[in-house]
Amino acid sequence: MIELLVRESLWMMNKTVEICLPGDKSISHRCLLFASLCDGVSEFANLSPGQDVVSTGSCLSHMGVAIEYGSESVKVRGTALQDAEVELYCGNSGTTARLISGLIAGQGIGAKLTGDESLSSRPMARILDPLSKMGSQCKAHGEDGRMPLEFFASEKALQAMDYTLPVASAQVKSCLILAHLFANEAGSVHDPYGSRDHTERMLAALGAPVRMRGDTIMVKPLEKPLSPFRLKVPGDPSSAAFFVAASLLTGKELILRNMSLNPTRLGFFRVLERMGAKLTVLSQQDFLGEPVGDLQVKASELTSFEINEEEVPSLVDEIPILAILALKAKGVSKVRGAKELRFKESDRIDAMVKNLTACGVSIEEFQDGFALEGGQKLEAAKIRSCHDHRIAMSFAVAGLLCSGEVELDEPQWADISYPGFYKVLQESFGG
Repeated sequence: MIELLVRESLWMMNKTVEICLPGDKSISHRCLLFASLCDGVSEFANLSPGQDVVSTGSCLSHMGVAIEYGSESVKVRGTALQDAEVELYCGNSGTTARLISGLIAGQGIGAKLTGDESLSSRPMARILDPLSKMGSQCKAHGEDGRMPLEFFASEKALQAMDYTLPVASAQVKSCLILAHLFANEAGSVHDPYGSRDHTERMLAALGAPVRMRGDTIMVKPLEKPLSPFRLKVPGDPSSAAFFVAASLLTGKELILRNMSLNPTRLGFFRVLERMGAKLTVLSQQDFLGEPVGDLQVKASELTSFEINEEEVPSLVDEIPILAILALKAKGVSKVRGAKELRFKESDRIDAMVKNLTACGVSIEEFQDGFALEGGQKLEAAKIRSCHDHRIAMSFAVAGLLCSGEVELDEPQWADISYPGFYKVLQESFGG
């Protein structure tokens, strides 16, 4: 009997963990937004259940878009947007606020956008300035161009422009692409940073007049509504990063099913390969211009990493969990050129440095990054989530390295992107 229990215990320790991820958050936002541009009903399975995507749906509903949430899928009936009679609450979602602003400005809709404390501290002049130059009547009510944002109804078409992004931001790029769909003539958005390209990929696949030419996205006015579409939203690689990290920290083999393999989202995995992680794509196919496949992760010996400014746009959400993995890697890991992390849901550089220091880790802070040496012990501590799902989730995974308890002050922030995250982590890796 004892021998049987030992064999069963060993089998459980070596058992491959398989996880079907929730729908990619970035793609889910865009499914709802682009469905509003269609003539008819679009349908989506595996839409992200996170609160950010709920915020996008709520804003669209208040402008006349009919959204039906079922147990297996979400249906959206497209329509021209209507002036919002109530304030559009974007919650914690910068994607909601910035992308929907492009649609509102483009269609000349009257609306006022608000957000929670974290979102209200984030810079919005980066969208208001170019939208104003295009002729949108808009303003910020907060200090230094911050929320609330107000757009005034107008029947005048926006003036197309050729715009170069001053910062690496897929949200700003997407906002301007959507605005240009309703401009008076063709325009372009130049992205020298290689930020996420879901918007241009999906719109082009749906037949919108959007074309990519190197780093430049050419956009012509939308002459007629798009055709309705269906999609099973692929798994979120940003959410996947936390389970991949848990796999590498515990040595448990992992298979992630139906994950987005968009090249602009795989910076985290490219860094892991440099660190010596054993990653294998088991299968791959394309849906709406988005590559999708299964990813296998095997136990690996990790070495330190260095990340520079050119890489940051492709892993801006994953740097916090990379800081946790650095504790398991041999050598000194360093991140530079990541100043944009200070303007996310939290100041992520500050949050990681202060929380790791509280856990007894020696870490050097830079204005644009940090450096820390692997092999350090992680002590029990109370962690400040800083209203940021990526910080909360990173330190939940960090608990796998700690002999004591890593206590999150506000664990509920994980629901922003992944309701049920802690349950899956506990069942799969004992976190």
